[in-house]
Amino acid sequence: MMRLGLLMLAACATSPDTSVESPGQYAVGTKATSLANGERTLGVQLFFPTADATSDTPFAQLELPEHQAMYGSLLASAPSCPTRSLDVGVDATPLAGSFPVVLFSHCHSCTRLSNATTATRLASHGFVVVSVDHTGDALWDDLAGHPADLTSAELQLRASDVRTALDAVPTLIASADAGNVGVFGHSFGSVTAGEVAQDDDRIKAAAGLCAPMDNPLTPGVSIAKLTLPLMFVLAVEDNSITQFGNTLIENNYRDAPDKVWKFEVPDAGHWSVSDINGLTDDFKPGCGDATRMSDGSNFTYLDPSTGRQIAASYVTAFFKSTLQGDAGATAYLDDAHFGVDAMHE
Repeated sequence: MMRLGLLMLAACATSPDTSVESPGQYAVGTKATSLANGERTLGVQLFFPTADATSDTPFAQLELPEHQAMYGSLLASAPSCPTRSLDVGVDATPLAGSFPVVLFSHCHSCTRLSNATTATRLASHGFVVVSVDHTGDALWDDLAGHPADLTSAELQLRASDVRTALDAVPTLIASADAGNVGVFGHSFGSVTAGEVAQDDDRIKAAAGLCAPMDNPLTPGVSIAKLTLPLMFVLAVEDNSITQFGNTLIENNYRDAPDKVWKFEVPDAGHWSVSDINGLTDDFKPGCGDATRMSDGSNFTYLDPSTGRQIAASYVTAFFKSTLQGDAGATAYLDDAHFGVDAMHE
């Protein structure tokens, strides 16, 4: 009788929702716009469900007109690692409905399109993604020779950019559910996501890729104050933040006061999760050959498309679990996929 009961429980257990590993039921539209944050103008990219036709769009064409030629030139000189195109409907009409909102904060000296593959995957599964250019700390500022400093003041400015975008969501897109919001970020964007989640009670879940949120090098975030579901992606061969940074991610995971997941990705570098992987020399960690942090041996980074697939799948599962209450997505997070070491508490 006990054996029969166990079998019945097993039959009723929720299976991992592996649909997050593929585009979802919705076609994806995208639109570029801008917002004012004080005296600064922020580029904003929206990704959303649409019923309009989509096409394989060259990545450079998604940039603002003044940056398209430069981005195209960078791609022409880059190895095969960066993303070259996305299947989206440019300036499409958003599908009517009410879709949870996910905010994105890009890495230091990057762009609002840095994790567009993940944004597109989220939108295809029924989210509105809002991504801002952190003006003054964007790729174009770095190329012009005046990158921003990695300081607490810059962190606060970046967090204000994200909050400005969230404030504007109801006017930017009618199908966004501004009462059901998550945030994620890559690198310095992870710290930014933590700052926004800590200080804005509209945020219900937060994810950080390849950097801790609570970071003594840019103080402002306390992991003890992040009393909401969290997710971290750790790149095992991240020689940009080094083992010190990865240890901080592990400490954030250990000390998180609410539900938390951590995914350690073997052979991944700092930009393995990003669409700008290898776009410039600064973004090369994640593209091609390198030496291991552990023993100095030679290895080849994870295939760039696989790195982006891992990020897109786990980020989508995380927000489906936390913002949509999807049990299959939660089961996916609690399991290991793509050879990733998965942990949760």
